[in-house]
Amino acid sequence: MIISYITTILKFKEQGEKTGWTYIEVPIDIALKLNPNNKKSFRVKGKLDNYPIQKIALLPMGEGNFILPLNEAIRKGIGKKQGAMLQVKLEKDKSEVVINSDLMDCLVDDADALAFFNQLAKSHQHYFSKWIEGAKTDVTKTKRIAQTVNALSQKIGYSEMIRSLKEKK
Repeated sequence: MIISYITTILKFKEQGEKTGWTYIEVPIDIALKLNPNNKKSFRVKGKLDNYPIQKIALLPMGEGNFILPLNEAIRKGIGKKQGAMLQVKLEKDKSEVVINSDLMDCLVDDADALAFFNQLAKSHQHYFSKWIEGAKTDVTKTKRIAQTVNALSQKIGYSEMIRSLKEKK
């Protein structure tokens, strides 16, 4: 079932680890049509205006509503910023997410990193994998794999790793 609606692009000012995120709200009634009786994160696919999306997580926000984060690639793809109106067409994405094979090959060589990775929720494993897959060059991909393995060996999760990398810049 495809759900269509129009919404406004929003941005968090102060929201813990989500501070600065650009996102759209997905009201609870729409989320329940997409995935009945669910209050946890789940993946969707569809279009934002004419920009296709897939394997994007809807995140619960506490009062029942969900958010769909708009990363840099999506923002560039739709060509819009905070405050703009956006035509949304969503459906539940039932496709299986595959973890980056190069990352898994490297984790085999670091038992501590692999053990910590395997303890993470699937959604958190996917954050690392999607970040690596988002690299535009092999050099960047290799660097991201190394940063990921290093973080995991220190029992550091994705959001903490990204924060520490931004602080080093």
